[in-house]
Amino acid sequence: MSFSSQVKAELCRDRIQRRCCAQAEACGVLLYCNRFSPQEVRIVTESDTFARRLPTLFHRAFGLEFDSRGDPDSPKQIFSVTDRQKLSLLWDLCAFDPAGLAHHINFGLMEETHCRQAFLRGAFLAGGSVTDPLKGYHLEFSTSHRSVSRELAALLREAGSAPKEAIRKGNHIVYFKQSEAVEDLLTVIGAPICAMDIMNAKAEKNLRNGVNRRVNCDAANLGKTVDAAMEQRQAIQALRAAGVFDDLSPKLQEAALLREASPELSLSQLADLCDPPVTKSSLSHRLRKLIELSQKLEG
Repeated sequence: MSFSSQVKAELCRDRIQRRCCAQAEACGVLLYCNRFSPQEVRIVTESDTFARRLPTLFHRAFGLEFDSRGDPDSPKQIFSVTDRQKLSLLWDLCAFDPAGLAHHINFGLMEETHCRQAFLRGAFLAGGSVTDPLKGYHLEFSTSHRSVSRELAALLREAGSAPKEAIRKGNHIVYFKQSEAVEDLLTVIGAPICAMDIMNAKAEKNLRNGVNRRVNCDAANLGKTVDAAMEQRQAIQALRAAGVFDDLSPKLQEAALLREASPELSLSQLADLCDPPVTKSSLSHRLRKLIELSQKLEG
């Protein structure tokens, strides 16, 4: 089951109680379904839970039944209304344009917060989708009605959200790409469990990225340590080959012997092995001095 399907299944667990909310949700479905015109309503869905909810929703909202329903065993289930009286009722209430020129959101149905949430739930059930949070963050509402899409964006902005808008294949899209915005919207419309799944996925990603950064940083530091140790050992070998090693001060000889014996250790670890222990900067100075002496021999 896709993550969008999980969200829709959770949304459909919300019981249909208030008639006003049922009407708002049904209008959201109609404005975001496959076809809503004065001649036909056509709702196509692959969600079994949404398909089971639709008859109850429309009966509660408008007191009407669908004129036909496709094969319940088909992957895509189709609900349609073709009766003129039913269509007239739906058009007057939900398309909110007696002239039949364009679709609009009937804001009169959404004076209460719970009705606005119900409208958003219906719009998402019919024309919404959300990306699996393990892959990314993207939630969108898609409709063929330009005015509806603009009005939905305005409705969301009034609620404090910041959606973006786009056009894709003739459809008008309102979308979010911020994880927090997706979480908030899913919680508002009735899918808090899926919102929590996004939070958990984000936390897991952050943890994994933090571990990867630390591993990469440790690897880079290890690489620098190895390169520095090789340069130091080459300098010590050059001093030995030139016969000047025994002329070095006891402190430089001690540093050289420790580096030769433990090429894998960091400066801090080598500094602790000195007798007596010295600071990291002191040992670093001694090893640089060895390199400088070997370079003078080459000159």
